[in-house]
Amino acid sequence: MKIICDWENCDQIGSYRAPLEKDNSKKYRLLCLAHIKIFNKKWNYFSDMSDQEVEFFVKSDLTWHKATKSFGSSDNFFNILWNNALEDKLNIFKSESFNEYKRTQLSNTDRDAFDAMELKYDAKLEEIQKQFKTLVKKYHPDKNQGSRKFEDKLKKITLAYSQLKMTIGKKK
Repeated sequence: MKIICDWENCDQIGSYRAPLEKDNSKKYRLLCLAHIKIFNKKWNYFSDMSDQEVEFFVKSDLTWHKATKSFGSSDNFFNILWNNALEDKLNIFKSESFNEYKRTQLSNTDRDAFDAMELKYDAKLEEIQKQFKTLVKKYHPDKNQGSRKFEDKLKKITLAYSQLKMTIGKKK
């Protein structure tokens, strides 16, 4: 069955979709090549919007129209997230292997950062950077259907990387 162009008085085959509404719905009409070109030239997504609505849309488009949170200063954000993100629900930090590492010169924050990045405590800056890139690729929400679980894991990894970069980077 061939579908005829939905343009008035046209008998060509309609092969190209033209949206009926601006709300990104799946409603569309089919047009031929000549009429889809005319439609596209006249189409203006912002025609019924005020200047403020257009500005809001453009700003929102920078984050794929998803809500974002204001983190404030990076130091404040780091402290709040770090203190809440690494709860020791499995008592990992009370184990014998963890007690061995207490003899090192690392702070508790640095040890937590190494653990979050799945690294040994004696890892060098180059290893940390390489692991960070690997984990970002693995846990990025875009790679995991936007899952909140992966987004939170990525935040922890980013915070851990920032911490290690500050402390390990200073030692160089």
